[in-house]
Formats: sequence, C-alpha cells, structure tokens
Amino acid sequence: MGQLKRTLLLSFRTKVIVPVLGVMALLLATSMLLVNQRVTRQLQADAAEQLATADAVLKHSQQLRLDNVLALFRKAESEPRFKALATLFDRDHKKFSEAAQKTIRKFLTTLLDENFAAVITVVPLDGPPLTVAREVWVRPDEFTAASAALATRANTHGTTAGLVRNGEQLLDAVAVPIRLQDEVVATFVFGVKDTLADDVRKITRAEVLLLASGQVVGATAQGQELQVLLSEQITRAAAGPGPIQKIVLHGEHYLCLGGSLAAPGGVAGDLNYLILSSYEKPLQVLYATQQLIVIVSMAAIGVGMMIVWIYVRRVTAPLEELRAHTEALGRGDFTRRVELNSRDEFGDLAEAFNQMTENLKSSRQQLEATVDTLKTTQSQLIQSEKLSGIGEFVAGVTHELNNPLTTVMGFSELLQQTGATPQQKRHLEMIHKSAVRCRKIVQNLLSFSRRHKPERNPAHLNQLIEEAVDILGYQLRTSNIEVITQLDPQLPPTLVDAHQLQQVFINIINNGRQAMEAHQPKGKIHITTSLSGATIKISFRDNGPGIRPENISKLFDPFFTTKEVGKGTGLGLSICYGIIKEHGGTIVVESNYGAGAAFLIELPVTRDTDQHTHNPDRLAKPATPALTGGGKSVLVIDDEESILQMVTEILSRSGYQTDAASDGESGVQRAQAKAYDLVICDWKMPGLNGQQVFERLTAADPAMAGKMIFMTGDVINDQVRCFLEKQNRPCLNKPFALRDFEEMIQASLPVC
Repeated sequence: MGQLKRTLLLSFRTKVIVPVLGVMALLLATSMLLVNQRVTRQLQADAAEQLATADAVLKHSQQLRLDNVLALFRKAESEPRFKALATLFDRDHKKFSEAAQKTIRKFLTTLLDENFAAVITVVPLDGPPLTVAREVWVRPDEFTAASAALATRANTHGTTAGLVRNGEQLLDAVAVPIRLQDEVVATFVFGVKDTLADDVRKITRAEVLLLASGQVVGATAQGQELQVLLSEQITRAAAGPGPIQKIVLHGEHYLCLGGSLAAPGGVAGDLNYLILSSYEKPLQVLYATQQLIVIVSMAAIGVGMMIVWIYVRRVTAPLEELRAHTEALGRGDFTRRVELNSRDEFGDLAEAFNQMTENLKSSRQQLEATVDTLKTTQSQLIQSEKLSGIGEFVAGVTHELNNPLTTVMGFSELLQQTGATPQQKRHLEMIHKSAVRCRKIVQNLLSFSRRHKPERNPAHLNQLIEEAVDILGYQLRTSNIEVITQLDPQLPPTLVDAHQLQQVFINIINNGRQAMEAHQPKGKIHITTSLSGATIKISFRDNGPGIRPENISKLFDPFFTTKEVGKGTGLGLSICYGIIKEHGGTIVVESNYGAGAAFLIELPVTRDTDQHTHNPDRLAKPATPALTGGGKSVLVIDDEESILQMVTEILSRSGYQTDAASDGESGVQRAQAKAYDLVICDWKMPGLNGQQVFERLTAADPAMAGKMIFMTGDVINDQVRCFLEKQNRPCLNKPFALRDFEEMIQASLPVC
C-alpha cells in the first residue's frame, strides 16, 4: 500500500492528470456558478419587470373598467322607461306606493335579464330601497347598504361609478339618478361583478389579489389557492405599498409586490392589492440546462482525461522502456536495443542510447582484448564516452584524413611532373583521382551532417542532385540500384535553400531504394531535369512496386506510412512537401501499381539580383601562370612532416627560398629572426595553434603578421571564420590540389 502511494505521488502521470483534472473541474464549477448567478439575476429582473407591468396595467384597468361601466349605464337616465318609473313616485308622501313598488320590482327583474348586471338597487328619496339580484352569491341587503353612499353621491353629482364590496366579492357599481320635473326622486344602482384581477392575469400572466380592510375581495384562480400561504404578505399589503419580495409557495418561486388603488364608492379607504409573478418555469429550465451542462462537461472531462492519459502514456512508455534497458545495461547486458518507433525526440534518444550501447559493447570488447586490469577498463570507458558524440567524431576523422589526403594528392601531382613512364603516370593519375574521390566523400559527409540555418542562395539544382546521389552511393550500390541521370546542362541557377532541397532529393531517392530493395533484386532510378519557361522540372522515376491507388492521396499526409511499424514515422514526404511549397513549387506523385512510381517536382526560377553566382564544377578556370619565386623567402609552419616536405618542395622547384618549422613556437622564433615575404601556417597544431602564432607575430611585428596565410584540415567553425574575416587573412582547406595552392601563393605574394 505504501509503495502504491509513493508511486501515485511520484508518478509523472499523476503529476500531469491531477492538475489538469483539477483545473477542468474548477473551470466547470466557476462557469456554472457564473452562469447560474447571471441567469437567475436575469430571470428575477424579468419577473420584476413583469410585476411593474402588471402594476401599471392594474391601475389603468381599474379606471378603464369604471369608465366603461359608467358609459354603459349613463344612458339609463334618459331612457323613457326610467322616466316612466319616476311618474310612479308619490311626491306628496315622498315615496313609492306598494303598487308602484311591485311594478318597479317587476321592471328590475326584466332589466336584469336585459343586461349583465348582477344586482340592481332602487333607492327612493324616502322609503325602503328595492333590490333585485340575479347571482346567488350576491347579498342584497349588504349591497344595498354598501351602495348607499354611492347613491347619495349620485343625487348630488349625477351618474357616478365606484367599487362596492359585497361580502368577499367586489362589484363595479354605477348609480344613476331618476328625475321628475328636474327633481331626483330615486337612484338606480347597478352592480356588475368586478373581473379586474382576471383581466390583469390575462394580459400580464401575473397572479393578483385585491384587498379591502385586510380581506381578499378579488383574486385570480391561482391567487385564491395561495391566500392561506400569503397571510404575512396580505397583512403587509393592507398596511400600504412595500418593496418587491422573493417568496416560495408550494416549492414555486415568486416575486411579490403590494400597492393600493383609489376606491371611490362602497369600499372604505383605498383598495390594496398583491401581485405575484412566478419565474419557476424558466428557473426549472435553468436547472435542467445546468444538469445537462454538468453531464456533458463530465463526459468531456472524462474524454479529455482519457486523451491526456493516452498521450501521457505515449510519453512515459518509451521512458519506461529506456529505464528497463538502462537497468539491463547496468547489469552488463549489451545485447538489448531500444526499438526506434518514431523519429521525434524519443527516437533521437533511443538512437543515441543504442549508439551508446554499441560503443560500450565495442569498448568492452577492446578492453577485454587489450587490458588486464579494471583501472585501464575504467579509463578506456571514460575515453569512449568522450568520443560518443558523432559530430566531434566526424570532425576528428575529417582532420585526420585531410592531412594524409593532402600529401597523397600533392606528391602524386609532383610525381606526374617528373620523368615517369606513361604507365607510372597512369598509376599516379589513378592515385590522384582516388584521393580526390576521398576528399569529395569527406566534404559531402560534413556538408550533410552539419545543421544549417534556413538560408536561400543561388544554387545549381543539377549539382545538388549529383551530391545527393554521391551521399547515397554506397547504399545504392549495395542494394543493386542503378541511378541514371539526364540533367539539362542549361538549367540556370535559382535562389533556394540548398540543404533543404538536398534533404528532399535524398529522401525521395532513399524511399525508392528501400521500396525496390524489399521488392526485387535489382532496380533503376531515372533522374531527369529540364527547363520549361521560368520553371525547372525534376523527375525521380523508379521501376519498383509502385503505390496503391488508395494511398496516393494520403502519401504527403503527416504520420502516414506504408512501412512496417518501427521502420518509418510518415514524416519524410510530409516534410518534403512543406519544403517544396515554401519554395513556391509543387510536388506530385504518379504511380501505376506494380510498375513503379514517379515523383515530379516543379520549382520556379528565382533570379539573384546580384547575379554573382557561378558553378565551379561547370565553368572552367583560367589557366594559372607557373609559379616564379624570384628568390622570395617563404616560411612554412606545419606539424605534419609529409605536408611540410611537400610544400617546401613545391616552393623550392618554383624558385622560392623556403624555411620549415614543425611547430608554432619554432615558427615564431624563425619569423622574428628573419624577414620573410610570406608565412604559410597550419591552423591546428600542438603547442601554439595558427591563431596564437598570428597574435604573437602581431604583437612583435605587425607587418610580418600581415603576410600570413593559413592551411587547415579541420572543420572551420563560426569562431575561426569570424577571425579570418576580421583579420582579412586567406585560408586554404586541406586536401588541396597544386593548382589551388599555386593560386593562393600568387594571390598573396603581390599583396605582401
């Protein structure tokens, strides 16, 4: 259990997945909280707006309803039937007789059937009022008493409308005075059921309760059901207007607003009201949406965690494999190798590890064969580790090869100038050509192994193709692949990144080689170049197995490969496609499955504005005049005895007085003791190197330092190049031909 806990705490997967999961969960919670707050606030704002609308509609509807009822019954005052009833009034006794009352009651019953009034009361100037009701819920006596004040007001001011309370109901009442010879003899009061609350509900969808003296006298259906639960709000509304409140009734959320209305008529004081606006339905939609968002988010988090886990697994799996191989290597097992499943950083690490394993195995074998003690084994392992870097290894091999190659090339040319027989000259020519070939192989190896910054310069594409074929020459020969080139010599130079294009050419040729090698014992690759207008066309055509039709459209997709697992990443052709596109060109593939494939590249000809480029392999150099020393003195400094002898012999034959120094210290002493016309110094030597010799001479004799030229068989790095450019000193790279050496001498001595 403790081991599992430590693994979880220290696991890279845990360190990645737990923070990611925490951030995603925190982001989800924060988003839900913000959305909930904003939406709830908006819902409450909408409900408050609905309350304000209902409040305005309620006040307006009350007055409008009274005006409508008043307009409806105002005409009764002038109708003949009502005037005829006035004649039944006994003016002497100031009342209606019993016979007249029976006639009036019969008239009222007929009148109820003609209109929508719920109750009608006739209040004579003196005597008991007569009341006739159509609805069972009407209390005639209570209506008569409640409408007395409205009738009295009508006697003075004419037809008047108002609100009359009748038990737990509210009526819209209209009092119409009846006159006989301009004297009011009676007042008709019409009572119509008040539907103000229902009217407001239909318009605003809000629930309304009308209150009088703290009791509900009108309400919508939902409002009637909520009366018991609204006792506290009803008490507050009876006391006067109040602020908006949030309440929950039967699990439903409301906003509640109380107010008052002017209520002339039979309602004492003001008429109060409560308006309730529910926002439960949108709130439930919000909750349902939140649940859906949570479910979707959890699913997204789960999928995201799965993807993160897969990618973390892909990252940690190679590390675990490398750890297992490292432990095996620590136990002395040099037979295991890490599989190269990709060409990314893990692929580089695996390749470096395998190279290290191979180096260690080789070192161990050498140690077992040549060393008897563990001390020498340790020292040789340390030395082997120092030489594991392939870049330093190539640079060192290059330096070691260039010096003897310089000697072989130089002495073979010198011997050709002697009285050798024709057969000997042929042998010397073969030696010289072989040395030149070695030089070219070393130069191509260095050029391809270095990393270069993207830089476009004028270049000849034919030359880049030939160099690519040279680099792959050994693999092509051992795979029995014949390369046939038909390169147009009239191709103009164009601005390109030579190293990138060379990478493209090598990748295409190598892909063709691998395809044919696995398919047939022998194969051919035809490479052609041609110029069409301002476009250079390049074709790589092989007679291999070809490409399946369904794979052609996916050939340049990243990570697509038809090779076996571990033998390709699917990035080579994708990178080639990107390089060609960056150069403004196109690359397409043609294939007849079973009969080979062809890669066709088109690149635009881009001219260099300076037009200073030339192709050294295509343009012939002018003949160099023979060296004539004329007695001039030259000091040669080089730690390679063979090169020292070769250079001094070349200079001596041309009439120069030469002195030789085998190291930098003796060279400085000779230069300080004698004034030389020219100093030729090797760059890399034991003791003082070329730069140190130059600095010593500059301090002692600047004029002598200005007569120096350098030779080097090493790779010229940026630091050395900057030094040579700053001091304006020429440098001759080994191995060199006699012609190059003579041109350097002739170019340097006149300046000196």
